[in-house]
Amino acid sequence: MIDISKRNTLRLAAASAAGMALHSVALAAEPLKAAWIYVGPVGDGGWSFAHDNGRKAAQAKYGDRIKTSFVENVPEGADTERVARDLINQGNTLIYGTSFGFMEPLIKVAKDFPKVKFEHCTGYKSLPNLRTYEARNYEGAYLGGLVAGAMTKANQLGFVATVPIPEVLRNLNSFTLGALTTNPKVTVKVVWINDWVNPPKEAEAATTLFNGGADILFQNTDSPAVLKTAESMGKRAFGWDSDMESYGPKAHLASSIIDWDPYYIYSVGQVLDGTWKTGPDAWWGVKEGAIDLVGLAKDIPADVVAKVNHAKAGLKDGSFAIWKGPIQDNQGKEVLASGKVADDDFLRAIKFYVKGVEGKVPGGK
Repeated sequence: MIDISKRNTLRLAAASAAGMALHSVALAAEPLKAAWIYVGPVGDGGWSFAHDNGRKAAQAKYGDRIKTSFVENVPEGADTERVARDLINQGNTLIYGTSFGFMEPLIKVAKDFPKVKFEHCTGYKSLPNLRTYEARNYEGAYLGGLVAGAMTKANQLGFVATVPIPEVLRNLNSFTLGALTTNPKVTVKVVWINDWVNPPKEAEAATTLFNGGADILFQNTDSPAVLKTAESMGKRAFGWDSDMESYGPKAHLASSIIDWDPYYIYSVGQVLDGTWKTGPDAWWGVKEGAIDLVGLAKDIPADVVAKVNHAKAGLKDGSFAIWKGPIQDNQGKEVLASGKVADDDFLRAIKFYVKGVEGKVPGGK
């Protein structure tokens, strides 16, 4: 005789197990929530625009396994902390901070939320749940310098700079090294706007440099204002972070771009498969497909294009180093001995102008 009560108990147990399994599947299907914090607008055509393209690439790659969002125009400082905490309260467990000045606020928040993963772009501080990443922008600046040095008629170039930190000085100096490679007579004037994205200040700085004798400008700022100014004044300039050719097609010589797609796909993938961890921090360049010089103008001579391509190939396979001595600062002091190649610690600590840059580093000697 069948024990009905036992049979019912087995049915209940089976149903309960099935329910638990379905619940587990539902939990497993919960998407990873990741958020990006931008210092400028996603429509800036430069830095934040490039990062947001990377966010979109990660979303497209992983589909319904992730849910991404962003907050734009976030000032560096207390507002960064407030936004980060708000994003965590919304359920985000992966936060990307994409500006140098976000470092201290993110460190503070990361300590309060040890189970949330943080990534800070261009920073140098880390925690067990916070790591840093950046792109070797200076490689694109050097490639642009090769073009600028060859194309200038005035032998005077201009550089619109943001804030005097090693990252920006590295880019300025690398641009100058590239320009001197194709034109040993060239000099570079720099104007600092002390901001990352401020189109009116960028345009004013560009105008000052053009009126001061420069005929080609490079920039480390986030908007297309420099290129637009060059277009309106009949001069030449470069795009930065993204392809800016459409903002000044006649003025545009080339654009040094950052492709964040590979890194964000890599990083999000690590979180999804459980392999994410801090250190060694990522610093990707031409070799990894993160940096390129694109949209070279048709009037650039073939031999100059060949030099750009040769340098790219060398950066890709490791046979060429931009920072190889002898290199002097603009006071005549040797900063890198003959034959010596700068390591990443050297590159991350640059506080000087190389020979060819006019003036003094703000706050320096």
